[in-house]
This record gives sequence, structure tokens and C-alpha cells, in this order.
Amino acid sequence: MRVVASTVYNWDLIWQYRSQLLAAVWVAIKVALTALTISVVLGMLFAIWRMARPAISWPAALYINVFRGMPALVSGIWVYFGWSLVVGIRLSVFQAAVIALVLLYSAYLAEIFRAALTAVPRGQREAGNALGMTRPYVFLEVVLPQAAKIAIPNVGSMLIGMVKDTSTFVVIGLVEVVYVTESVTATTYEPFVMYSAAAGLYVVVAFAIDFIFRILERLIGGRPTGRVALLITSRKRRRLEALAAATSSPAGDAVAI
Repeated sequence: MRVVASTVYNWDLIWQYRSQLLAAVWVAIKVALTALTISVVLGMLFAIWRMARPAISWPAALYINVFRGMPALVSGIWVYFGWSLVVGIRLSVFQAAVIALVLLYSAYLAEIFRAALTAVPRGQREAGNALGMTRPYVFLEVVLPQAAKIAIPNVGSMLIGMVKDTSTFVVIGLVEVVYVTESVTATTYEPFVMYSAAAGLYVVVAFAIDFIFRILERLIGGRPTGRVALLITSRKRRRLEALAAATSSPAGDAVAI
């Protein structure tokens, strides 16, 4: 006679610990958003540096290649323990996690931005210079907006990766999703339930970030088509229509007179 053991999972634990899980998700999002903001600025600077002449661009290339090859786990431990000892400054867990992500993802974003900047036709820069525009003005008003259209989908992917990589910082005590999952599992002995909840939360956050960046891509890349994008741009559209009406009405009055 064959006996098959049945396992009953307590899925109510997800609802029972929902507040801790949601708070942990918010911690992961805060770390990722803070790191992304800094990484975008540093990534653009390193991208421009990387596009300079070979002798000048070597330090930027070294930085990019070093930190693109470093795992997030090693980066977090190195910053929290090693860097604190070398510099003599005691970093909080939040600060160490942000710095570790910035070191890694600014290197990735530098290559993304470099590819986006080189994708803009060189003739547009030359045309701007021929019209008497300064080089910084051409970069900010002509090149950068077009490069942003190319780079924005990859920036969204980087943010998703940042949120997921916060799970590695459980080793330095960051109270994020995996930290809470492990703590609850240690008392309830329900690893399948809790890790399923953690996986579901990460997937939901990834879908939300992808949705937001798709809207940004439509807003930056051209005419909005979705309901949310149209709602966001409706106020701007009404202002443009009012401005067009205001500028056309005096001309019409003058002709009538």
C-alpha cells in the first residue's frame, strides 16, 4: 500500500504579515529610487567622460569595467564593512545599500547613456553649431532629449534590477522583503508560503515600474496614446490650445478693423 504525504500550506500568513511585507517593499523602493537618482547623474557624467579622447577616458573606462563586474552582494559588504573601516565613517545600512547600488548601476547607466548619445546623428550637432548655438546648448536642447528617448526603457530595467538587488543587502541588515521573509519563516516554518509572497511582491513591483516607464517613454518619445498619458498631458494640451487661440485672435481683430 502506497501512502502519499499531503502538505497543507497556511496561506493566511501572507495576510497576517501584510504590514511587515509592505513596509519592507517600501524600504526596497526607497533604496532603489534614491540610488537611481544619483546613478543617473553619475552615469551621464561617466558617459560623457568615456566619450572623450582615449588618454582622458581611461579612468572612466576603468571605473565602468570594474563595477560592472562586481556582484551586488560583494559591493554591499565592501561598502558597509570595508569602506567604513578605511574612511573611518560609520555608514547606516540604508546609506551603505544606496552607495553600493550607485557604484554598480552608475557603471551600467554610463554605457546605456553612451550608446544613446552616440545614436543621435552627428549631423544634428553640426547643424546646431552652424546656427551659432553653443556646444552646451546643443547638448542640452538637441542631443540630450533624443538620447533620453532611447535610454528611458533601459533605465526602467535598471530600476527593476535595483529593487531586486536590495534583497542581497539582507546580509548587512537591511529590513527589506527577504529580511522579513526569513524572519517570519524562522517562526512559522512556512518557507514556501513566505517566499511565494516575496516573489509575488517583486513581480508586482516590476510590473508597476514597467508600466510607469512605458508612460514616460510615450510622453518623452512622442504623442501620447494611452488614457493615463493623455490624462497627464491634458493640462499642457489645454494651455497650448489657449495660447494658440490668444495669439490668433488679435490678428483676426486687426484684419476685421
